[in-house]
Amino acid sequence: MFEGTYTAIITPFRDGAVDEPALRAIIREQIAAGIDGIVPCGSTGESATMDHDEHERVIAITVEEAKGKTKVIAGTGSNNTAEAARLTKFAKRAGADAALLISPYYNKPTQAGHVAHYTHIAEEAGLPLIVYNIPGRTGVNMLPETIAEMAQHENIVGVKEAAGDVDQASRIIAACPDDFDVISGDDAMTLPMMSVGARGVISVITNLIPTRFSQLVKAAAAGDFATARTIHYEVLPLMDVLFRETNPIPIKVAMAMLGKCAEDVRLPLTPITDKTRAELTAVMKASGLIG
Repeated sequence: MFEGTYTAIITPFRDGAVDEPALRAIIREQIAAGIDGIVPCGSTGESATMDHDEHERVIAITVEEAKGKTKVIAGTGSNNTAEAARLTKFAKRAGADAALLISPYYNKPTQAGHVAHYTHIAEEAGLPLIVYNIPGRTGVNMLPETIAEMAQHENIVGVKEAAGDVDQASRIIAACPDDFDVISGDDAMTLPMMSVGARGVISVITNLIPTRFSQLVKAAAAGDFATARTIHYEVLPLMDVLFRETNPIPIKVAMAMLGKCAEDVRLPLTPITDKTRAELTAVMKASGLIG
């Protein structure tokens, strides 16, 4: 259902507000590049610092621009189950194709708590859900058997897996039904995960290079791992520097270098350091993205 390359888009801010013209332009460029789908209001989109009105507005704009052209997987996660359900129901009303929900952070629920959280939202909202396992941000790893249990629900259709462990990804794929989509949540892990059966990526780097990174994913899906490996190593320096500081600080600066948005991030994120800016500039030049 959700295979290929999906861009976790940034939310451009200017003077403290969402820069709607910049957001629309970014979405249109992604569509023109042939991306398989767009994911607004994720970690890369700084959803944690947006109020409810902004969150809903960004989802609505994304659906408006993308409807009939590419898929929209709306970020609707929260560590508050009721809030996550409310946002997911909004995403369905807005016309999103699916929702992406981070596992509850800070609360540190048990494995049974994760199952109960996602099952409640799946039944309340009636929208296809992709669960998001990123223990580095949440403090709890959802185990393969937990994900396999949730995969039995008709509305829980995939996992964005970002534990950084190919063995865990393998065990999830082995334990889940064939129609359950395991998707990489880490650009640098896309090739290794697809080599064991993952079906694509929800990506940060595709904000910058949607066409080239999509070529990696398409090659891997076709079993052409030589081509996929060539692209992986070609873009590895860019993948490295984009995560030198907390995402989305570097990707916003990179996008600003291309004139697509302001560099603005919201507290508690802070402006990029001079050292990382210099490294990012050098990599962008070496990649031919800037002169």
